Amino acid sequence: MSLKSLFYPGSIAVIGVSREEYKVGHLIFDNIRNSGFKGPFFPVNPKADEIHAIKCYPSILDIPVDVEMAVIVVPAKFVPKVMEECGKKGVKATVIISAGFKEAGIEGSKLEKEVASIAKSNGIRIVGPNCLGIINTDSPYNASFTTHTPKKGNISFFSQSGALCAAILDWSTEEKIGFHKFVSLGNKADLTEVDFLEDFLKDPKTKVITGYLEGVTEGEKFIKVVSEVSKKKPVILVKAGGTDSGAKAVSSHTGTLAGSQAAYDAAFKQSGVIHAQSVQDLFDYSIALAYQPLPLGRRAAIVTNAGGAGVMTSDACERNGIILSQFSSETVDRLRSFLPSAANVYNPVDVLGDSLAERYLRAANLLINDENVDSLVAILVPAAPTQIKETAIGLAELSKRTEKTIIACFMGKDHVKAGIEILIDNSIPNYYFPERAIASLAAMYRYYKYVVSPEKIYQKFDVDKEKVQKIFATAISEDKRFLGDEEAREVVKAYGIRIPKTELAKDINQATEIAERIGYPLVLKVASPDILHKTDVGGVKIGIKNKQELRDSFDDIIWEAKRYMPNAKILGVILQEFISAKREVILGMNKDPQFGPLLMFGLGGIYVEALKDVSFRVAPITESEAWEMISEIKSFPLLRGIRGEKSADIDSIVNSLLRLSQLVTDFPNILEMDINPLMVYDKGKRSVATDVRISLGG
Repeated sequence: MSLKSLFYPGSIAVIGVSREEYKVGHLIFDNIRNSGFKGPFFPVNPKADEIHAIKCYPSILDIPVDVEMAVIVVPAKFVPKVMEECGKKGVKATVIISAGFKEAGIEGSKLEKEVASIAKSNGIRIVGPNCLGIINTDSPYNASFTTHTPKKGNISFFSQSGALCAAILDWSTEEKIGFHKFVSLGNKADLTEVDFLEDFLKDPKTKVITGYLEGVTEGEKFIKVVSEVSKKKPVILVKAGGTDSGAKAVSSHTGTLAGSQAAYDAAFKQSGVIHAQSVQDLFDYSIALAYQPLPLGRRAAIVTNAGGAGVMTSDACERNGIILSQFSSETVDRLRSFLPSAANVYNPVDVLGDSLAERYLRAANLLINDENVDSLVAILVPAAPTQIKETAIGLAELSKRTEKTIIACFMGKDHVKAGIEILIDNSIPNYYFPERAIASLAAMYRYYKYVVSPEKIYQKFDVDKEKVQKIFATAISEDKRFLGDEEAREVVKAYGIRIPKTELAKDINQATEIAERIGYPLVLKVASPDILHKTDVGGVKIGIKNKQELRDSFDDIIWEAKRYMPNAKILGVILQEFISAKREVILGMNKDPQFGPLLMFGLGGIYVEALKDVSFRVAPITESEAWEMISEIKSFPLLRGIRGEKSADIDSIVNSLLRLSQLVTDFPNILEMDINPLMVYDKGKRSVATDVRISLGG
């Protein structure tokens, strides 16, 4: 649905304009009046005749012409009545500044739902309530109570924090960053971040989309929409709040390790969102993407007039995955032909502190034209001979002649100010420190890789879905939240994940018969729906080699389980084929409140929670995403093989992750799940799931 009436209204009414200059309603009216809005705008206040010599109306219904958009600044309890009047007047969009809704508690939440219902029945779109307002520098109008109207630009921004909006506008004025559309989302009673993502995508004057989020309204829809948007325009987001989404009991390793931030990190990564860790990063990345073409590779050339700054930049490149270009022999020879003998002609190129603009720019021109260079990082320190303005003008001219990326780091403040202004006016982003410049360049390259990545293909395996449906139906009919060991293993087996030979023995005589069938050595585990972490209660025995060890271990397991958990229901002891593999990994899933099934991967065994060396993705995942999950854990070299060891069968792990992804996507009532450990062999032999836990919802 078009948001034209919101961003390009023909007329605006401000309902609740105070006669006192420093009240919110008055400030908003002044901002609209002073922002150059070309349509009629009307103050509404039943206790005033006029505001700034402009006729004031007792109600929006008293305005003699049509009103397309209304800004509402009245106490919360009066908003439903005002919305009814807006409906009668034919208003298409409202910005509800008023607070006192769901952020204020149960009664406020009821009031907000009432307002949203009135708006929906009248076809009115809402921004807010409890927001700072919105700005469109193109319309132009400023319907907010900020003290600044930003300059015109091609960055559009939304935020769930109104206070942050005000701070960013203040900061952007100093930094000379321009905006196109600027939205304070407030409580999102109607319009959400997804609506604005869709609008900004269709807006030809928005080049870069940025936002500050505390949470998303519809996680799965958000991923779908932002994935589509990111393919066409960069989306840069800050997510605040790294704690778990809602307090809830968790029983699996995955549930323990998966917090809301892990889910957002995974969702952003999979959908092409550039995840900024701070507001500074947000706008560092924004100006780079708004001003410069994307780098087509990660090979960067550095030109500097200070050796120390060049070293700092090189270090930042290594930390951020940017490669220092290796120049052609022709480039090196030409640099050597005019640079002083003390200069460095290899990357980073140091033209020395006595360099004038001509020497610096001659080197920069050679570097940007080298076929081994994808981007140029121009570092300048204000030494006494440095020609700052002239160097900036030359870089601006160079930027116009090339399609390669140029970013600058004119270090300092007052002495380089004139040069920085020239750079910004010519769309070259400048950063005060090399680390920020390189982090921005790395963000640009990561976005480029997403843009050119192939369309996602989700592999589908031939599985026994009907068998799993029956197992789950039986468990639900018996009001069982946790599946028993045998049932859980049968579920993963139905989805093609190999399991060891396993049988349940209710007594030692039955155990002896089973042992003869399976064969020694064996693993013994207590069988109980009430005992999830068997090792903690002495409920696991490994490497049972004969009948005597079987008898002793069987009795020990039952005794220990009853001692530690006397109220637990003991079904017997599980006898399992002994699986010996060099590597153990964990595969898991936790149902995230926003995004649904969140997959986890890491090294397995009892140390996973202590080490926390894990990765996450939101299901479903592709084959390449499964590979990414595996390769990004710190202990990946242990799987790949070190000091002459053979590599683990990583293809087998990928296959298991993809099958798990299909399982939890097919059955959204799985709340938590662990395969721990998945025993992984060297190449050529399928992995084996030796222990499986599954908990179900309704």
